[in-house]
Amino acid sequence: MPSPLRLCLLPLALALTACEREPAPAEPGEALSGGATSVRQSDQNAFSLPSANLAPSRRLDFAVGNSFFRNPWVIAPTTTTARDGLGPLFNTNACQNCHVKDGRGHPPAPDALSAASMLVRLSVPGDDSPAHAELRQRLGVVPEPVYGGQLQDMSNPGFAPEGKVRVEYEQHEVTLADGSVIELRKPRLVISKLGYGKMQPDTLFSARIAPPMIGLGLLEAIPEAAILAGEDPDDRDGDGIRGVANRVWDDARGETIVGRFGWKAGQPSLNQQNAHAFSGDLGLTTSLLPRDDCTATQRDCLAAPHGGEPEVSDNILATVLFYTRNLAVPQRRDVDALEVRRGKQLFMDAGCNQCHTPMFVTAADAAEPELANQTIRPYTDMLLHDMGEGLADGRPEFRASGSQWRTPPLWGIGLTEAVTGHTQFLHDGRARNLLEAILWHGGEAESAKQAVVDLDASERGALLAFLNSL
Repeated sequence: MPSPLRLCLLPLALALTACEREPAPAEPGEALSGGATSVRQSDQNAFSLPSANLAPSRRLDFAVGNSFFRNPWVIAPTTTTARDGLGPLFNTNACQNCHVKDGRGHPPAPDALSAASMLVRLSVPGDDSPAHAELRQRLGVVPEPVYGGQLQDMSNPGFAPEGKVRVEYEQHEVTLADGSVIELRKPRLVISKLGYGKMQPDTLFSARIAPPMIGLGLLEAIPEAAILAGEDPDDRDGDGIRGVANRVWDDARGETIVGRFGWKAGQPSLNQQNAHAFSGDLGLTTSLLPRDDCTATQRDCLAAPHGGEPEVSDNILATVLFYTRNLAVPQRRDVDALEVRRGKQLFMDAGCNQCHTPMFVTAADAAEPELANQTIRPYTDMLLHDMGEGLADGRPEFRASGSQWRTPPLWGIGLTEAVTGHTQFLHDGRARNLLEAILWHGGEAESAKQAVVDLDASERGALLAFLNSL
């Protein structure tokens, strides 16, 4: 057989669209990633709009929540009693500073004064004592004894920041099947200027950039049974995919339930995610977490003036919850374009959809009526997957291992640059574009990654066109 011909008999994992078959047409409603909540916006404000089906009378509540998400909090005591209590140790003074335009964060630039929209999680292996067992049950980790569970690189005047963070990179090259060479960068955290003495030598670190805020209420409304139906810890079907749900502590209910939010699905609900962000990121108390995020060693932090008990009132916490639940997902673009449809077929043929599940239907009893009974296309299974040593942070979190990550939703990913002005992906922002992000996949995603490595330039272009349409 003449070598230039590409045979339909070659395995799809190696040749994917070798048969040049006509890609399937777009499905009805496929452009509406968030169902009826989807908005038609593709500029820098694309991630900042309320659900399209949100009634005018409820948009005022959305605007109030937005103001507490966007505007800075200040040091107590002050006359601004609704927004005081910042710090004394913190990472930022406003939620919007990390989730820029409600979008994706990024690693700090070499000359940055703070890590801003990237934070560093801390923990230690601990031991088998009852105290450490209780911490693992409630927090998912044993915090570093002096610095706690998160390094806070900013502080109020008169207080020392816990430390400074910068990122250095090691470069290496990957050669694709067609000879294209792609340079990847692996980050190395550099922690300096520790404000409270040395850390334990066995401290575990994990850099995390702020994820996009869109569609969180819809993800919360996915029925638990639908998530658990995708679990396959023993790989019963033999496809190499072993998705598992994280099981995490619910502060309000006082029990362990399925985790949904965070890079390792370490939070069970959006309200708890918000409360922990207020605590760890801004140094603000809530009724859910009524004590300042200070360790016993940080006596000056514990003795600092506060902005009320709690500093974030239940009413403010509720308005922020309403806002974060109702940030809409933008509609897709160009779903009918031939190139996009070719890319979708390649995505499916490579097996990417085995973790990036295209579709769910939200529960009838969703927390907000606008979010109920919606056919959504988030491209996530909400489960943990082992992504291999290349992406491993070595830091367990509840039942997530040091190499497991929750499948991140892909909706809106093609608008990242329009919204935030950059294209830095993965949990620590190491990937500078979507192709680099794919090439970092390993572990359970190794075969899907290899299928992309084997594509030619035209096929890669189609795949990226599909991803950028999401």
